[in-house]
Amino acid sequence: MSTETADTENKTKELKERVTNFLRRNFPQIQMHGGSAAIQHLDAEAGEVSIQLGGACSGCGISPMTIQAIKSRMVKEIAEIETVHADTGMDGGHGHGGSSPSFPGETSDDGGASDEGPQAPF
Repeated sequence: MSTETADTENKTKELKERVTNFLRRNFPQIQMHGGSAAIQHLDAEAGEVSIQLGGACSGCGISPMTIQAIKSRMVKEIAEIETVHADTGMDGGHGHGGSSPSFPGETSDDGGASDEGPQAPF
């Protein structure tokens, strides 16, 4: 049984390396723009991987497009991967310590101010 465990660990390690190389090769802009992509979880048996974009990706307006591109291209290029979960850690998060995206003119605690929307910049 320990041989099976070693085989599974080797497959997982090799797959993790391929996912990392895929991200570096296909998405160099993540690092070039001050962002990062980390594998949060990898299940080689289920063909499932979770990627977390961080750094500058957290506030980047095009990170949703980057996430979609990662999801669609990874399943095509890495045969063992069937499901890709990816986010910037800003949508929902775990616990209360995470931040959420904010938009110009939006306030989360405005003390009952009117809800007219954002002010025009002129």
